[in-house]
Amino acid sequence: MNPLLQTRRHFFRASSLSLAATYLNAATRHHEAKIDHVIYLFQAGGPSQLELFDYKPELVKYDGKAAPEELLKGKRFAFMDTFSKEPPKMLGSRRQFKQSGNSGMYFSELIPNIATVADDLTMFHGVSTENFNHGPAKLFMNTGSVRAGRPSIGSWVTYGLGSESKDLPGFVVLQSGPRGPRSGAQLWSSGFLPTSYQGVPFRSTGDPILNLSTPKNVTAEQQRQTIEALRDLNALEKTHTGDTEIDTRISQYEMAFRMQTSGPELINFGQESPETMAMYGAKPGMPEHAFANNCLLARRLVERGVRFVQLYHTDWDHHDDLTKPLEQVTREIDQASAALIKDLKQRGLLDRTLVIWGGEFGRTPMGEVREKGKIGRNHHIDAYSIFMAGGGLKPGTIIGGTDELGFTPSNKIHVHDIQATLLHLLGIDHKKLTYRYQGRDFRLTDVAGEVVHKALA
Repeated sequence: MNPLLQTRRHFFRASSLSLAATYLNAATRHHEAKIDHVIYLFQAGGPSQLELFDYKPELVKYDGKAAPEELLKGKRFAFMDTFSKEPPKMLGSRRQFKQSGNSGMYFSELIPNIATVADDLTMFHGVSTENFNHGPAKLFMNTGSVRAGRPSIGSWVTYGLGSESKDLPGFVVLQSGPRGPRSGAQLWSSGFLPTSYQGVPFRSTGDPILNLSTPKNVTAEQQRQTIEALRDLNALEKTHTGDTEIDTRISQYEMAFRMQTSGPELINFGQESPETMAMYGAKPGMPEHAFANNCLLARRLVERGVRFVQLYHTDWDHHDDLTKPLEQVTREIDQASAALIKDLKQRGLLDRTLVIWGGEFGRTPMGEVREKGKIGRNHHIDAYSIFMAGGGLKPGTIIGGTDELGFTPSNKIHVHDIQATLLHLLGIDHKKLTYRYQGRDFRLTDVAGEVVHKALA
């Protein structure tokens, strides 16, 4: 018998089991899952909760006054005048707030569309994290560690559950804004997990996926034969070397080939109604509408079985100006964020999908002046806000809180608690989802984290 043919038959027999495990594995689920998919709207730079969600009328009374000494004593925060003898001055929000929905949640004038889905949201106030700096804080929120090299949330989820889609990656990353987030690909890396679980970034401008067409002067049959030959050669190499990463190489070639069929249909917004396009504010190919386009694409991805979709929106780092720059980014995300939740709900998808909105940390109730005539806020890691919507949560509910000035949490919710809750909704016990590396069993939540049961339905 031809050795290559024998190897090919052996490969198909082995790979069929491997691919089944990759895409359909649900053995990790430790209890009944409330959701099957996650869409994480990550606002990179640290959105100011005090200008958006956390209404503090008492803070307005302190506006321009020195921060109370008891407020600062022993607390963790960053402000520009670290070595100044003068304490920082308090900054009351200039934005108007009002209550929305039956839940009575407060939202500022900057996010009127998000306010319309108040009764679908579970709001978390008093979230805390571990590092003041953007890069490490983004890593911590996305990987559970401030050190690079750990697997991202999406990688842990697809490692544990696989994907429902055979024709699209299980973990997709979408970006918008003038530049990518700090720490870049480390935020969606698979770390020490097999690289088949890393996030697959789609382009933020132009066509989200390049090279979907069969190469010029190459027939589909010729391309299929090429992929099969490469697969056989890779299988032979694995036989000789035992390198398990070759499986990733094989699956990537095959996924790319299958996406030539699934990809064009995925990114064809012509199938969407004019009403849906208008609801999101989506306009394909226009960079200023990239976040809206990505929100619509995220819905289409989960419809097709993609397990974890993460959208990055940048430019939330407002140290020196809380006027036009903040107004610009809120205009970019407000309509589409609300539309995504409404669209998922009306299609019956929200019950099995979790939407998360938030950044790596929040902002202090003290002002920061870096340029005369302008004022912003510095990083605050002890008490900020995020919201969620979707299956398994109590909609229209506020979890946690902060003091009257928005500085100290009344019931601290740690980032590891948020991660543990996300995994819990997927049917995973965060303490049991582990991977042995360098002699130690690692997990997303390290050695901490508790499910926020008050948020669960």
